[in-house]
Amino acid sequence: MRKETQKILTIPILLLLSANVGAQQNVKKDSTVNIQEVVITALGIKRQDKSLGYVAEKVKGEVFENIQNNNWAQSLEGKVAGLKIQSTGAGPLGSSRITLRGEKSMSLDNNYALIVVDGVPLSNSTTGTGTPAYGAGSGGDVPIDLGNGLNSINPDDIESVTVLKGASAAALYGARAANGALMIVTKSGKSKNGKVKVSFNSSLSFDSVLKWPDYQYEYGQGTLTKNKAGQFYYSYGASPDGVNTGSTSSAFGPKFEGQSYYQYDPTLEGQSATRQLWRPYKDNIKGFWGVGTTSSNTVSIENSSEKTNFRTSLTYLDNEWMMPNTGFDRFNMALSVAHKLSDKLKISAKFNYANTKSDNLPATGYNNQSISYFMIFQNPNVDLAWYKPIWKKGQENVDQIHPFSSFIDNPYLIAYKMLNGVDKKLINGNVTADYQFTKDFKVMLRSGIEALNEKRTTIRPWSSANYSKGFYREQFITNQEFNNDVLFTYKKDLNKFNISANLGGSIRYNEYIMSDYRAEGLKVAGDYTLNNAISLLTKVPQPRDQQSNSIYGLLSLNYENQVFLDVTGRNDWSSTLSKDYRSFFYPSVSTSFILSDIFKISTNRFNYWKLRASWAKVGIAGSPYQLDKYYNISDFVGSVETPGTYPNPFLKPEKNTNIEAGMDFSFLNNRLIYNFTLYQNDTENQIIVIPTLYESGYSSRVINAGKVRNTGVEMSLNAVPIKSKNFSWNIGANWSTNGNEIISLPEEFSGENYYTMATVAGVVYYNATVGGSLGDMWGFKLLRNANGEVIYDNNGLPARPERIEKVGNAFPEWRAGLHNDFKYKNFTLSVSFDGQYGGVAYSQSHHKMSEQGKLRHTLVGRDDPNGTIIGDGVVVNSDGSFSPNATPVSLSSYYGDYYRRANVETNTFDTSFVKLRDARIAYSFSKELISPLKLSELTFAIFGKNLWMWTEFPLFDPEVASLNNSTITPGVEIGQLPSARTIGFQLNLKF
Repeated sequence: MRKETQKILTIPILLLLSANVGAQQNVKKDSTVNIQEVVITALGIKRQDKSLGYVAEKVKGEVFENIQNNNWAQSLEGKVAGLKIQSTGAGPLGSSRITLRGEKSMSLDNNYALIVVDGVPLSNSTTGTGTPAYGAGSGGDVPIDLGNGLNSINPDDIESVTVLKGASAAALYGARAANGALMIVTKSGKSKNGKVKVSFNSSLSFDSVLKWPDYQYEYGQGTLTKNKAGQFYYSYGASPDGVNTGSTSSAFGPKFEGQSYYQYDPTLEGQSATRQLWRPYKDNIKGFWGVGTTSSNTVSIENSSEKTNFRTSLTYLDNEWMMPNTGFDRFNMALSVAHKLSDKLKISAKFNYANTKSDNLPATGYNNQSISYFMIFQNPNVDLAWYKPIWKKGQENVDQIHPFSSFIDNPYLIAYKMLNGVDKKLINGNVTADYQFTKDFKVMLRSGIEALNEKRTTIRPWSSANYSKGFYREQFITNQEFNNDVLFTYKKDLNKFNISANLGGSIRYNEYIMSDYRAEGLKVAGDYTLNNAISLLTKVPQPRDQQSNSIYGLLSLNYENQVFLDVTGRNDWSSTLSKDYRSFFYPSVSTSFILSDIFKISTNRFNYWKLRASWAKVGIAGSPYQLDKYYNISDFVGSVETPGTYPNPFLKPEKNTNIEAGMDFSFLNNRLIYNFTLYQNDTENQIIVIPTLYESGYSSRVINAGKVRNTGVEMSLNAVPIKSKNFSWNIGANWSTNGNEIISLPEEFSGENYYTMATVAGVVYYNATVGGSLGDMWGFKLLRNANGEVIYDNNGLPARPERIEKVGNAFPEWRAGLHNDFKYKNFTLSVSFDGQYGGVAYSQSHHKMSEQGKLRHTLVGRDDPNGTIIGDGVVVNSDGSFSPNATPVSLSSYYGDYYRRANVETNTFDTSFVKLRDARIAYSFSKELISPLKLSELTFAIFGKNLWMWTEFPLFDPEVASLNNSTITPGVEIGQLPSARTIGFQLNLKF
């Protein structure tokens, strides 16, 4: 364990002691927290928390209802130890990367937790736009966050989410749950006395940019060019003052001191007739962004009787994002019905429908069509209003206004003409039949479906930097998954013993098809149809189907409700593995001891003491179509391409072995609860793709190799320091750390022959080394001497090293969250903080804006009359000694070289942060006041999200990741979009 981590271990202990003191001052003989709580475990089996030998944290539906997020998963951030929600920072839909207990696989996309809705796993598939985050100069397009299955779940329909963290907790779900699972239970009819209950939840929120980079507005566009008088000057085009200096993207021009130059004139669409005031436009980036709004309205109806319960809801959400002409709307419908046909037979069904539409979602990444690209290149002396007409006079839809570079697209053209549309329909649901043969024996039959139908459109007008004659694209995606399972359950009480046995089987089938049509160039400007294509490219659908069959069992033993033992076994047959290896078995064992009952030490002050431990082994099948050679569909109709990856017909399943142990304590009549967990997770025999010699005819091949070990600590605390008739205070805190070590790699990779798992922008390498960690980021650093001083070359620029080195790790050393609930009479106040310590991220935007002199830190040296600067460091003398660097270089050369794109060290920053993640103050009107209105509940609330942040990360948000096709890559910022601060209002009515 790292030394810093050992020091920080004192934090949760201090929290525990402080909460303990507060709780002791208010001891009462009541139970404010129910340790007998029932949680939903694998396969939807309900269990008492005390019987579990692993961690299963339950988050109630109020968390998602009270703080409205476009993506419900983001409401979990900071509230569960070991859980990380990583978003793309790429717009309003906010696709999320959910991981539990760190990274385990060398493939970034194989680290996600499984999402299960009402007992049925979701495929949660994501189809990217086929482009990387860094695409400058490629002439292609940019990534767009079009959302995934998580975005479609309505937070108002969630009753609870149970987080199963380890392989032990999710063993019965098999390979897809090797990284843990989030078990979502949606609401069903639970009204009392057979009455119809109607609820209405309405919210309106406003978004603004949370944090801006530290732009400089003291110097304008230019290249340190001097006029005949020896003064720095500016000229848009050649003028009587001198040669053109207005075509640069750099801001190394003259200082704003009230002088006048020939500048761009929007009325002339060229050089001004006379010299104009040289001034900064301090709102020329921030002014493009506005206040976003989101409105959400949900109405639900529910009813229950002795035999039947019913609930249905309708939700409409309308989002207008902070960037002009972007946003989406979503319609949700949910239906839940259950009916007891007889004393033995119960039929239930749950159905959820979501339709997400958008005419335009923002693009992200570093390429011309991204608004981030424009913000990076915008100069301090350029008025944003100059771009607003979009088109040159008489050239509507033909030639845009971009007066400073043909490579920089007009921001209003990006917002209003470069459109990324989506129409996504998602259905998921299940039908379940429960039959009770006898008092002790029953069977459950369940059939679940997830069906996605999605249409995407991409529009690029004439004169786009990458598409001079325009571009139009249509994509059609269907993804269907069917899960059918049967589960037999037998329970028997034998005096002091209780036995429960479950035996079941399942069949999962997934079918995915995508059709892609692209009009490369448009005959007529503004006509966005495939018939208008200069060249039409059609990609024939390529199948990506897979199936797995499984049988599984669970045996649970209970001795006097004091000792519990679970044994599970599962065997899978996967279509993605060869005939010899497609069948694989994996077991788990977990146990818990209620020590407070066994040793009879329960008192009013010390209520509960539980010891738990578990061991599990899970097999993980690979992706489909890796066993044999399959030709890829080409862009040209009727042709195919030879695959670049050599297949492996002898692939074996990965092995994931998890061990964990922990203790749970409860004090002061359950007013103080503390949980502690230690775990170790080994993932070996990983299915990875490694490079191979080009002489083989392939660029890579698939093998089984490598072992990764994760170890970690998790702590959580819940306390009620004060509880009285009119006032109560509840505290929830959590802390977690995860250490990751690569134990072994393929034989080909040793010494300095690193295994590169991923690379971004061609400069940041995620290299795997034995003894290293997943998330290690490698790249060029500054060359330093033994004293840590930067070494400069004879030209006065930083000397360049020959080899790349490890720069840092993308993942933090620890994370923590703190939640407080205060209630005074009818008022409630909730406040949540969370943060992390450690971890780094590389910033492409910082590199480019520093190179161009756009950030305040580049003002150092600007007062030099020659426009030069001497770098702080040393040079190497002929005898090998060092002396101070004394060679002046131009400011533009110095900043361009010191912060060059390949210098990963100078553009990488600590991502530690603390955030006021959410806050809410609510007032519930008394029943006496609202009963004449036939209301049972009326609550008005003001809420906020991301209200405050502390961080030293210089860009928009330290929780940064790049979107590369469909992969969310943590630790690299490539054209990040601003994060939002949200303030909203909420009204909740119940009849």
